[in-house]
Amino acid sequence: MDVGEGPSRAQHVPSITRDDTIQMGHTLLIKIPSGDIRSIKLEKDATVSLGKFGSFHANELIGQPFGLTYEILGKKLNVLPPRPMQDVEDTEATNELINDGQSVQPLTVEEIETLKKSGLHASEIIQKQIEQHVNYSLKTEYSKEKYKKRKEMKYSKSFTVIEPTLFNVCEYWFNKDQNRLRDIRPDSLAQIVNLANIRPGGRYIAVDDASGVVVSAILDRLGGQGRLVTICDIDSPPAYPVMVQMNFRKEAVAPIMVSLNWATADEEYTPIVASSEPPSGKFKSDGQRTRLNKRKVASDTLMQNREELFNGEFDGLIVASEYDPYSIIEKLYPYLAGSASIVVHSPHVQVVSTLQNQLRDLPGYLGPTVTEGWLRQYQVLPGRTHPTMNASGSGGFIFHVIKIYDDPTASSAMLHRHRKKVKQTSEAPSAVASNAKEESVIVATSDLESTPAEGEDVEMRTS
Repeated sequence: MDVGEGPSRAQHVPSITRDDTIQMGHTLLIKIPSGDIRSIKLEKDATVSLGKFGSFHANELIGQPFGLTYEILGKKLNVLPPRPMQDVEDTEATNELINDGQSVQPLTVEEIETLKKSGLHASEIIQKQIEQHVNYSLKTEYSKEKYKKRKEMKYSKSFTVIEPTLFNVCEYWFNKDQNRLRDIRPDSLAQIVNLANIRPGGRYIAVDDASGVVVSAILDRLGGQGRLVTICDIDSPPAYPVMVQMNFRKEAVAPIMVSLNWATADEEYTPIVASSEPPSGKFKSDGQRTRLNKRKVASDTLMQNREELFNGEFDGLIVASEYDPYSIIEKLYPYLAGSASIVVHSPHVQVVSTLQNQLRDLPGYLGPTVTEGWLRQYQVLPGRTHPTMNASGSGGFIFHVIKIYDDPTASSAMLHRHRKKVKQTSEAPSAVASNAKEESVIVATSDLESTPAEGEDVEMRTS
């Protein structure tokens, strides 16, 4: 079996919201040999340092595709081909006779450092360690593979640029600090966007206090088409850190995403807008004109965004907030269209279960449900496929409900069909009676026409 292992340049559909190649100003996720993932911002003519793994010029990555593995040679980068994945043959060797100690490896730390400073390649250093290892031949094939990987993690000067997909970015933040994401795991995020029916061209409202992971998922699904209104609790537009690693294009985000705070999202609130006219009636300088024009544009944009929200007919509401979800849904419910999906994520089951009980008896909500995702990751290798030893405890709890219009005169389709069937059955006897009556009239008429008139009979006798 010879399968590509590690990063490869797989063919995929080009993204509309992101660049397909690395560009200046991007924030990259780099996986180093130890398995850790670091976030770096790519700046022109800068030097990127990875500590003991080396440093390189940032310009070396400009224009390169995502997902490639590079080896650091001096300050230059060399693209490494994908590693083939081969079957490990079973042998009769065991690890029971191995005595792990300092004597099994004759090479000292000083000698290894000398080899590294002499410019010897990491693979050659590892090979020297293997050759001088006393018990290496006693190891099983699986143990030998693990030994090589441990040494590569220690001495290899390479890294991999991770493609900024929604799954990779969400997994990076979840492993880094899941509290900032409110326990939104990648599989939980996938369920959220599917239950909310996020699609290109849709119009959605989002309340995101999870570092912008929900907003990033919606923008990624919209693909530059549609509308997204985010509501936060600060005056200025919110800073969503997750969006930094997504590297969205400005032209794919600015036209479709707007932000309001809870005050401006209230119809009874009147925003305090500073005057855009000069106090003296005339502009004193071009700087004052530019400043006041920007103020006018900002105030006009705010009014347009409020009017768009109040006009309603949005296709969905997604909430991942620390505030009470019932109060959020109650406030934004009038702005949703019929059959709009409402999705709420919370790291605590009590929050969503209470919400379910509150909305269960209300006529405007259909099918409130609460679900919890369960994830188990697997190592997939030839002859070594098994679940990983560690697993995530929870990815949070998801509440989903559909908005319906409360119409007292509405009835179910089955009831309508039943009434129609009863009506047809009651009309059947009257139809038979009317048909019989029509037949009797026709018969009587034909008898009348066949009987000769009195005048005709007299005329025949006279003749």
